[in-house]
Amino acid sequence: MNRLILLVTLIGFSFPAISQSTSKEAPPGFDTERSDITHGNIDTISYTSRTVGTTRKALIYTPPGYTTGNKYPVLYLLHGIGGDEKEWYTHGKPQVILDNLYAEGKLVPMIVVLPNGRAMKDDRATGNIMAPDKVEAFATFEQDLLNDLIPFIEKEFPVLADREHRAIAGLSMGGGQSLNFGLGNLNQFAWIGGFSSAPNTKKPELLVPDPEAAKRQLKLLWISCGDKDNLITFSKRTHDYLNEKSVPHIYHIEPGVHDFKVWKNDLYLFSQLLFKVGDTGK
Repeated sequence: MNRLILLVTLIGFSFPAISQSTSKEAPPGFDTERSDITHGNIDTISYTSRTVGTTRKALIYTPPGYTTGNKYPVLYLLHGIGGDEKEWYTHGKPQVILDNLYAEGKLVPMIVVLPNGRAMKDDRATGNIMAPDKVEAFATFEQDLLNDLIPFIEKEFPVLADREHRAIAGLSMGGGQSLNFGLGNLNQFAWIGGFSSAPNTKKPELLVPDPEAAKRQLKLLWISCGDKDNLITFSKRTHDYLNEKSVPHIYHIEPGVHDFKVWKNDLYLFSQLLFKVGDTGK
């Protein structure tokens, strides 16, 4: 992916042909709210889920300067097993991180949707979050996302409704979902990121059964983890398989454990790559 390699180099990565490993971190203050810049908006939306049989909630971030006269690409940003649609907002400050990047001219204007990835009628992160029905609900979310949420967003917001303008990424359980759903639906997603992906991540040969198709269709595949995270084996096995099959991707290992220090840094770096590559690198 020559243009991808060039882009990554321009923003500060050294990116070999297949993957890279780096300790690059966001600068101090990247997640501190600034009063001297224009801010985006973050709101709660409700949509009808035929998959679940109820009305579900999500958060949506619209960028500074947002207007319905423009059309925007979309990033679907997923939470972990102990969270809900508010987890990123409460602990990860995506609206602050992105606002600051927009002020520096480093992002393509995009809409970010923060859904609840636990697709069941009682989708709160309460009680035994590891209960089988709650774990299964994270898999069920694939159908809710594809059949209910995405169509709602594309009906109600001015978005570019094609795979080249649709990204999915998430942390931990949401990282596994993002790899599973993104790589399992390359007709829907061209930009995919797994941050510290959890054991729900499918085995690599199931994630990418057709490496040649992945090479043709992917714009960006990002896999990252903290170097002291006990779940790093799930990211590494995916990276190793992609390396073996020569599927271009970014493998980003940084100092840290399984927490928002790592995930905020991932969002800072990953978001700057989105929607900037003109082709699939064929």
